[in-house]
Amino acid sequence: MRGVPGTGRGPNSHTLQEGANIAARGKSFTRVNYEIRVPQVRLIGAQGDQLGIVETRRALEMAEAAELDLVEIAPEARPPVCRIIDYGKFRYDKEKKVKEARRKQHTVQMKQIRVAGANISEHDLEYRMAHIREFISKGNRVKVSVRFRGRQMAYQDKGREVLLDVAKQLQDVAVVDQDPRMEGREMSLILRPV
Repeated sequence: MRGVPGTGRGPNSHTLQEGANIAARGKSFTRVNYEIRVPQVRLIGAQGDQLGIVETRRALEMAEAAELDLVEIAPEARPPVCRIIDYGKFRYDKEKKVKEARRKQHTVQMKQIRVAGANISEHDLEYRMAHIREFISKGNRVKVSVRFRGRQMAYQDKGREVLLDVAKQLQDVAVVDQDPRMEGREMSLILRPV
């Protein structure tokens, strides 16, 4: 048990390193045993039973008797909710939940399709639109770019028409996130899923 009297781990015996660790953890810091300094807590027993509002000193004695830890679960509640559990297991379960949530989270990626020029053939455009549909169906944003080489810079209007045509043909699955605009020698359009 952490924070047992007589072991030098009382309520005021934080080392400098512990203080730095507490500051680094920020909001995710969980108070355990003698770190809980409120006069009363709402206590949940080792088997999950509600024990009501109890003096903190009495709750610590009960946790010590059960050879478990007193862990603050809801510090924002008045009085704070504490539970008698094994702190190591509690921390492991908490980290496991965070990892599971992170694994289920889908990150949106930006895919890029480049069109060689404004004079692209119909077949090449259809081929690229099939890829755009695939990326959009997976929930990704797509940046469609037309590259102008040499004298093709004179045909920027034609490049804009190609991009707007792509957006129009894909309006059943995507919406325009960014209108066509020039970036150096490239004009690009960003599409996102509906």
